[in-house]
Amino acid sequence: MAKVMIIDDDRTTVTLLETLLQMDGFEVVSEARKDKILPGIRSAAPDLVLMDVFLAHSDGMGVLADLRSEPDLADLRVVMTSGMDLEEQCLAAGANAFLLKPYSPDQLAKVIQENIGADGGRAVDPALHQE
Repeated sequence: MAKVMIIDDDRTTVTLLETLLQMDGFEVVSEARKDKILPGIRSAAPDLVLMDVFLAHSDGMGVLADLRSEPDLADLRVVMTSGMDLEEQCLAAGANAFLLKPYSPDQLAKVIQENIGADGGRAVDPALHQE
């Protein structure tokens, strides 16, 4: 079962997304606290991160830059979301995809399936994963 981590500070949105993704068969975890995002991603080891661009105590674009600069997280699939059309900026910053809010459950499922893919979400050398 693929795992999706939701990074969003809107509790209602997180609850809705958790329900939708669980209905689609995903394991779901979430985090919104700035100092817990990277450690949370490392401990949860999600196949994909669904992250809002605008976070109350952080900046999704900054978190994305941090992810891309960390060797063990650089290849993690990231789908950015926003109510503003920031697709060009998000993709240029290293996001794998962008969803403009409000998006439908079908759009969400399609983008996640396209980005998790057959390899389970990571294009990583298995030798790097000595657990």
